[in-house]
Amino acid sequence: MHMADALISPAVGGTMLVVTAGVAAYSIKKLQNEMDEKKIPLMGVMGAFVFAAQMINFSIPGTGSSGHLGGGMLLAILLGPYAGFLTMASILLIQALFFGDGGLLTYGCNVFNLGFYTCFIAYPLIYKWFIRKGVTSKRILAGSMASALVALQLGAFSVVLETLLSGKTELPFGKFVLLMQPIHLAIGIVEGLVTAAIVTFVLRARPEILEKAANGEALGNISMKKVLTGLSIAVVMVGGLLSWFASANPDGLEWSIEKIAGTTELKAPDGIHKILSEIQSKTAILPDYNFKTNESENKEKTAAQAENTWPAVSAGTSVSGIVGGALTLALAVFTGWIIIVVKRKKRKITT
Repeated sequence: MHMADALISPAVGGTMLVVTAGVAAYSIKKLQNEMDEKKIPLMGVMGAFVFAAQMINFSIPGTGSSGHLGGGMLLAILLGPYAGFLTMASILLIQALFFGDGGLLTYGCNVFNLGFYTCFIAYPLIYKWFIRKGVTSKRILAGSMASALVALQLGAFSVVLETLLSGKTELPFGKFVLLMQPIHLAIGIVEGLVTAAIVTFVLRARPEILEKAANGEALGNISMKKVLTGLSIAVVMVGGLLSWFASANPDGLEWSIEKIAGTTELKAPDGIHKILSEIQSKTAILPDYNFKTNESENKEKTAAQAENTWPAVSAGTSVSGIVGGALTLALAVFTGWIIIVVKRKKRKITT
């Protein structure tokens, strides 16, 4: 559900960037009261894991479409809503800047659609309701499924609204919403199952993490070694190897656009769209999660993709998964560290 810049107008993109920045500022302010140093490495590893997981598109039978893990619910459950939202913002920034995944103009939209609904709507209002009487595997499954489905539906509907407000006549509201909502319902089911599986792993390894995250408490002296080690190994395996097995089918958003407009990508207008596209082409060190290629190599790559070879064994994809995970980890850790530093300075001033 990563929106490209061609889908929105500068006015909508700018507005959503301001809204997202406001939510991020609010999250930082809240974390200054509850953030502890133990959560920083968990933010980094979770960010890296979600980055790697988003590289794996799974086919949706009978549709010709695919989907991938959003990860917002997973981040909110393990980190709490505020750290979860900031970690999602870190993931999407790395993807847009260094991999050309999601536009720079649509950055605010993408963070809001994938992070706000999961962290601030589905998590506190749905997931926490399911586990209010205690954290068990069954309650985790029920809560993960319900919250993931609702969050994906809200996020998908926001995409439709953002294109409508941008005046994209190529995507009529009625047709677009009738395609976007059902396909993301199917994606939401898989999202819920994957989320439940990972949260259950954490429950068995360190149940205190879930309890403290749910109550907004500091992790204290809880040992994080087992969880961090398991997730770190998963980052390397998922980003470095399992990413080869990603479906070549268009994702739910691209599939919906293609059904209406006959193409997975709309043509972006000149002006700010062109400027941001040129900036992104320069910052993307591994565009589309692969090595940069010249025009002739691009044609060969396109021809190979047309043959639908699977798995798509690629050193570039593996490098992208590991490098992207490392960059995301670094940015998420840096964000958490800055919050801790500011928190300490405020304490010194008040004392």
